[in-house]
Amino acid sequence: MSVILVAATVALPGASTAGSARLTAAPPNTRAMWLWGDDPAAEVVPWAVRHNISEIFVHVAPSVLTNGDLARLREMKTLADAQKIKLRALGGDPDWVNDHAAALAWQRAAMTTGLFTGIHLDVEPYLSDGWTTDLRATLTAYLKLLERMRAAAGTLPIEADVPFWLGEYKVGSRNLADEVLRRVNSVTVMSYRDTGTGVNSILSISQDWLARGRVAGKRVRLGAETGPLADCPHCTFHEEGATRLGDELAKVDAATRRSAAFGGIAVHRYRTWRTLPA
Repeated sequence: MSVILVAATVALPGASTAGSARLTAAPPNTRAMWLWGDDPAAEVVPWAVRHNISEIFVHVAPSVLTNGDLARLREMKTLADAQKIKLRALGGDPDWVNDHAAALAWQRAAMTTGLFTGIHLDVEPYLSDGWTTDLRATLTAYLKLLERMRAAAGTLPIEADVPFWLGEYKVGSRNLADEVLRRVNSVTVMSYRDTGTGVNSILSISQDWLARGRVAGKRVRLGAETGPLADCPHCTFHEEGATRLGDELAKVDAATRRSAAFGGIAVHRYRTWRTLPA
């Protein structure tokens, strides 16, 4: 993908001193996972314990306060706390790029539950119509959304899902990946490949983010896919299975000992991960 220069005036929040945080690579086998469904807590948490999950990104519906799901989420919180597993509220919609009110309303609802230790955003602005019709306005709106959500989150940290190639874009003279890092506490890279190291691997396509995270003093978590992807079979472990997934992620752990920003690996997602063949 070629670099696109987007001339846009973007108000910047106060930036932290580059590299000011003293980062060290997350310990090997530091794992998180996305939980998009309404799977029962009594099933999810024990499975997470067996797979060394320390954080679960739990999907929260905008109607969480009224849709009857609070009991399940409260049970998940109780079970997770007993195992020292953190829960982050997961939500996102490409339309949020231009509908900040909806995004902020979702965040308020998630925070009102009092169940989560952070906010995990999966907005993916490149899926919005504006990415092709008005890129400049879309990037400006996306960065503004991150600013507003971080400000509204108070002390809760904000983490954003990002594609590995985001650093190929610019906003004016500034790199888009750097601008995202300035507005969030950490990122999870959708570094979806079916090999851990080597050419075109999870690690190789994440090098840009790991380097930018180190300079910014921000954690960079890497992501692995387990669902079927007909248009990109080399982007998922769906065909390779659970043993291969574990072996390749261990290679990433071993290769990132000197990558200070490395924040561990998140697996997408619970339902497809748990049904992988051995």
